Amino acid sequence: QVQLVESGGGLVQAGGSLRLSCVASGSIFRINAMGWYRQAPGKQRELVATITSGGSTNYADSVKGRFTISRDNAKNTVYLQMNILKPEDTAVYCCAADGTVLAGTIFATWGQGTQVTVSS
Repeated sequence: QVQLVESGGGLVQAGGSLRLSCVASGSIFRINAMGWYRQAPGKQRELVATITSGGSTNYADSVKGRFTISRDNAKNTVYLQMNILKPEDTAVYCCAADGTVLAGTIFATWGQGTQVTVSS
C-alpha cells in the first residue's frame, strides 16, 4: 500500500508564496507520474500540474508562470512552489501518484489534501 502525505498549506495574502510538499511512502518500487490537483468549494477538482519520472511537466493555463512543480525521486517527494498567489487559487490541494509496488502491481493513489487560502 502506498500513502501520500501533503504539507505546506496555509493562509497567505494575495501576491505571496507557498511551497507544498507531498511524500510518498510504502512498498514502492517505482513512481511514474506525480501531480497536484485542487478543488475549490462548489467546484470540480482540477489539474494544477504534473511531472513525470523523467522531469517532463504540464501545467494548467491558470498557473503557468506562477507555479513550479518539481520532484526528488530519491525521496519520493513532489513539490509545488506557488508564487504570486491569487484569491482564486484558494482550494484544497491534493497530490497524486501512480507507479508500481514491490509486489509488481500498479498503484494510483491520492493524498488527503492541504488547504491553501489566499486573502485579498
